[in-house]
This record gives sequence, C-alpha cells and structure tokens, in this order.
Amino acid sequence: MSNFWTGERVRLRGIEPEDWKAFMRIDGHSGHQRSVDALFPPRSAEGYRVWAAEQAVAKPDGDVFRLAIEALDSGELVGAVSTHDTEPRDARFAYGIGVGGDHQRRGYASEAVVLLLRFMFGERRHHKCETGVYAYNEASLALHRRVGFVEEGRQRDHKFFAGRHHDLVLFGMTAPEFAERHPFGEI
Repeated sequence: MSNFWTGERVRLRGIEPEDWKAFMRIDGHSGHQRSVDALFPPRSAEGYRVWAAEQAVAKPDGDVFRLAIEALDSGELVGAVSTHDTEPRDARFAYGIGVGGDHQRRGYASEAVVLLLRFMFGERRHHKCETGVYAYNEASLALHRRVGFVEEGRQRDHKFFAGRHHDLVLFGMTAPEFAERHPFGEI
C-alpha cells in the first residue's frame, strides 16, 4: 500500500522549520498575495522562521490544520493547503490552497485538493466541503470546476483589495459527489 498522503505529483506533509525560506519565496510573489485577498506588508526572514517553527509543532485543532505541498519530482515545497471553519454538527468544512507562482499549472493543486478531500470525506466523515474563489482568478475557478466543485453562488463586491471590490464565487462539493468523481479505491 502506498502512503495515503502521496499522489503521483505531490505529497502532503507537516510544515518543517526549514520550510520558512520556501514560504517567504512564495509570499514574495505579489500575484500570490493578491490571490489570497490582500496585499500585506513584507515580513522579515525572522518572522518567517518563527512562523514555520510554530507551524511545525502546532497540533491540529479538531479538523483544522495546515499541510505543506511537496513536489515529488524535486522534493521542493510548492505550496500549502489548510482546513478551516469546520462544523462537526453539520459535517461541513472549508479549505484553502496556495501554490507558488512558479509551480502553478502543473497539476500540484488539483492533486493536493483530491488528497485532502479523500482524507476529510473518507476518514473524518465530513459530508460537505465549501470554498470561495475570487471571480477574477480564472485559474482557480477552473481548478475547482475540474476537481468537481459545484458553483453555489456569488457574493458581490465581497472583499476590497487592490484598489477595488471583488466578487467571491462560492463552491461546494459533497462526499457522494467526490466519491463519484474520485473513487476511494481499495486498501
């Protein structure tokens, strides 16, 4: 049996203290900052070191956690995926993903999302995943549709950044919808 957290292109793993440089490089690309809804002031190298060290020892808070996305071909950290807004009673959760600009459009994000959803639906018994994508982010909109998310609505002029308001496209996927597109397979 192969590692549950490893696909054909990526491996999801815990964040290590030495990952700080990769996260600093990813965040240094302003296109990445714009895709996550805000442009932040630069953080110092020490700030990244401290953040990565904290992440490396952080314990999951229920089903809320953050994982590094590592490319199998190079062993390089290419991004991160995280869960948030878990609702145990409703069996819902939300997630976010970020892949560095020089690693986009290689299938890393879609495979990381499938690995994460396989865990959250198949092992943690969640019923629905929700996420939001800014309407100008064509690549992310296409990614979510390709993986099998269904557009459920739009929050108009939802967030202000980059000098104007932006719509947020709301996506959802249920566990049965996921299983139909991405069978869990045999153990």
